Amino acid sequence: MKSGYVYEVGDIVTMKKQHPCGSKEWEILRVGADFRLKCLGCGHQIMIARRLVEKNTKDLKKKA
Repeated sequence: MKSGYVYEVGDIVTMKKQHPCGSKEWEILRVGADFRLKCLGCGHQIMIARRLVEKNTKDLKKKA
C-alpha cells in the first residue's frame, strides 16, 4: 500500500488513533524500515514499523 507521503526526519505525523495521553501528533526522529516517533503530547518515544505508520497516517506536516 503506497501512501503517497514522503516521510522525513522532523516532520509531524497525525495518526488516525490517539495516544493514551490524548495527542494524535508525532514527530519523526528516524526514518527507515522502522520509524522512531516522539509523541508531541507527553514526549514518549516508540519504534514502529514503516507499514504501520503508512497505514495509520491521517495527515503529514512538513518541517518548516
